[in-house]
Amino acid sequence: MQAEEIIRKYATGERNFVGISIPEINLSRANLTGINFTDAILSIANLSGCNLSDANLSGAKLNVARLSGANLNKAKLNGAILNVANLVRANMSEAELMQAALIRAELIRADLSRANLKEANLNGADLREAKLRQVNLSGANLSEADMRGTSLAGANLEGATLSGTDLSRSDMSRADLTDADLRHANLSRVNLSGAILRGANLRWADLSGANLRWVDMTEAKLSGANLLGADLSNANLTNASCVHADLTQANLIRVEWMGADMSGATLTGAKLFGVSRYGLKTEGITCEWVDLSQHGDRSEIYKFTAEEAKQFFNQTRPLVRIIIDAPLDQDANFALATAYHQISQQSPVKIPPPSIDVGYRRTTIIFRLDSDTDIFSTSYLACLPFRDAEPIQKNIITLMKMLQAHAINSHSKDTLRQIRQLSLALNETIQTVNKLKVSMPNGMNTEEISFFQSPTRILLSNSSDRSLQVFTHPNFGQRLMNNAGGMTAVAGMAKSSDKLALPSLNLLVEFIQGFYYLES
Repeated sequence: MQAEEIIRKYATGERNFVGISIPEINLSRANLTGINFTDAILSIANLSGCNLSDANLSGAKLNVARLSGANLNKAKLNGAILNVANLVRANMSEAELMQAALIRAELIRADLSRANLKEANLNGADLREAKLRQVNLSGANLSEADMRGTSLAGANLEGATLSGTDLSRSDMSRADLTDADLRHANLSRVNLSGAILRGANLRWADLSGANLRWVDMTEAKLSGANLLGADLSNANLTNASCVHADLTQANLIRVEWMGADMSGATLTGAKLFGVSRYGLKTEGITCEWVDLSQHGDRSEIYKFTAEEAKQFFNQTRPLVRIIIDAPLDQDANFALATAYHQISQQSPVKIPPPSIDVGYRRTTIIFRLDSDTDIFSTSYLACLPFRDAEPIQKNIITLMKMLQAHAINSHSKDTLRQIRQLSLALNETIQTVNKLKVSMPNGMNTEEISFFQSPTRILLSNSSDRSLQVFTHPNFGQRLMNNAGGMTAVAGMAKSSDKLALPSLNLLVEFIQGFYYLES
């Protein structure tokens, strides 16, 4: 059948050309909207500039066909074979290409926005500067494809194969690459901000200079990856494998990487403000210096020896422990949760929800912190619901004054800076506490609940796992017989003149030195 006959039949209203064999036919620039070419043989056909919108080409053979500039909007090409086809600048937006074969096809600047290419084979395809916004490429094979400068914003690439693919300078913001295979892929200067890469395989991938802000790389495999100068600020790298990854001068500000394996990784020059340094595997890490400035402007540079770097990345989580000499009951638990919620809402230091260990005679409230910097401020706030709050806070202020005096006498710039940071944080907290208004629900009053009147002890642990006892009530641990013959805690035995022992200056200084480095 010749091209003229097809065009004539189409003009009379015929649309059904199922299974037709017309290889090498020339239908360029023809208007064939809605035509049915299901299972047709169109290999080496010239369909350039052809209007095939809403056409059905499912199962059609279009090997080496010319479709440059063709309109395939909303066309059905499920299972079609388009190997080595020319689709340069073709409009394939919203088209269906599930399980289609496009091996080494030319798709330069083609528009595939919102198209469905689920499980399609685009091995070695040329997709330079193509538009693939919100496209469905889940399970697709894009290995060795050229995708430089493509737009994949919001695309679904879940489980896709992109090994050895060149995606440099492409826009993949908010794309879903869960469990995708990106081994040896070129992702240099790619925009992956807000993308999902959970469980993705990025071994030996090039991510140098990439925008990975707010990306989710939970349990991703990044062993041997090049992340030199990449921006990973606020990214989630929980349990990720970064063995021998190169993170030289990478932006890791406020990254979450609990459980990440950084063995053998290079972190020299990394920006690490607001980053927890516990729960990491760092054997054989290389790090000559880091930037701890808030904005990554190198105003807070710290240099390390190999041993110091090992210590820096193996810190423990700072803790504030309040031990109450009484078991926690339901009313006290409700009042405590209400008080801490209101304190957190009104204070500059957002104290984390505590874990509570309730024993037969005592209750331990534990606050796990992300930074040593907040340890005194959190203590000052955490004691507020208790009767011992005033002497505890006085002790904290006294300790700070001891540190300030030591800093002046030490003539050390680093010591002065560290104490100044702690002092500023505490002063801000004190000013907030003076304005705090904590109200209990249902007419409850902490002064009427015995739990809050019980003797307390407060212990601090820094990121080097050094402890400091800030306060212990004189009656803590003492018991008197009550009239019923049982045991009861004594809350009011201490005289106002009793001294509440403070740690020595040496212990206090050792505790502060255990902060190692402050993050701001």
